[in-house]
Amino acid sequence: MVLRALSLGNPSSVHHEGRAARAAVEAARSEIAALVGVESGQVTFTSGGTEAAAMALRPMSDDEVLFIGAAEHAAVRTGGSFARDRIVTVPVDASGRVDVNEIALAVGARGLLPGHVHVAVQIANNETGVINAPDVFAALRAEGWTVTADAVQALGKIALEPYLPHVGFLIFSGHKIGGPKGTGALVIRKDACSAPRPLIAGGGQEKGMRGGTENVPGIAGFGAAAALARRALATMPAVAARRSDFELALRRLAPDVVIFGAEAQRLPNTSLFAIPGLRAETAVIAFDLDGVAVSSGAACSSGKVGRSHVLAAMGVDEDVATGAIRVSLGPDTAAADIEKCLNSLERQLGRLRTRRDSAA
Repeated sequence: MVLRALSLGNPSSVHHEGRAARAAVEAARSEIAALVGVESGQVTFTSGGTEAAAMALRPMSDDEVLFIGAAEHAAVRTGGSFARDRIVTVPVDASGRVDVNEIALAVGARGLLPGHVHVAVQIANNETGVINAPDVFAALRAEGWTVTADAVQALGKIALEPYLPHVGFLIFSGHKIGGPKGTGALVIRKDACSAPRPLIAGGGQEKGMRGGTENVPGIAGFGAAAALARRALATMPAVAARRSDFELALRRLAPDVVIFGAEAQRLPNTSLFAIPGLRAETAVIAFDLDGVAVSSGAACSSGKVGRSHVLAAMGVDEDVATGAIRVSLGPDTAAADIEKCLNSLERQLGRLRTRRDSAA
């Protein structure tokens, strides 16, 4: 009956199957709220992080300007409904972190009143894992600006409660915590921002914030993933320790390796690195043939030819940036998995040395 309700029941209907579907949606909403640390009524379901960003990034007046860091995800860099001439990109530091002073200078150059400033900042970068600390968001909010936090990469990896007092919108994607692809959520904290106009008008679903019948199976899966992620938060220090072990072994294999953001606070599961002479596109294939799944930068853009905009914003030389490989760990990553990855890399480096010796 539960499966039947999830597949057939309309959560807006009052019959038994509809009520069961509604219960599944609201249970998932509560699980996601608990993971984030907000009230369930602040959670609006979407089709993913990109739609959530589009909902949040809507100007409330013709005078509003959006300020974003140069290392933001493409879903934020497009600026939602802001016109291109109302989007200002500000530089980041060598680790990819947002500099509040740079944003303040950019705002000052436009002579804007606080109510006409909207700032969108990622809590953690999707390529490097580098974290923008809560005090960055506190400083932005202290200026009276509307603040949107892209929390897609951070969800389930670090506690988000320290960020909550300083942000109006938080963007999430279900698949980043193991939920179904095509699910997401926008948290709207009405004490810190004005509620946006609905992006999709319809029958009043999601308290009028997002029209259309809810994706009940997807939402239920997102909720189940959130429950698991909340329990897994306690394992993140162990994940960080395994990441440290991996990078220590990486430095032994290739002393000239560049680990991006190594000097900054990062998510516990992410390692983005490059080894001079090792091309990312060939390395990813070699890893795959050895049964190891890695990516060259962000998964949503790694199939495209071109330099990572994140590494470009960090000032990384293009020759180094083209070799960037991202390894992501999780609570279930075992020592044997790390050893398998390192063994594959060692074989690749051996072949690289052989080619170099032959060319000498």
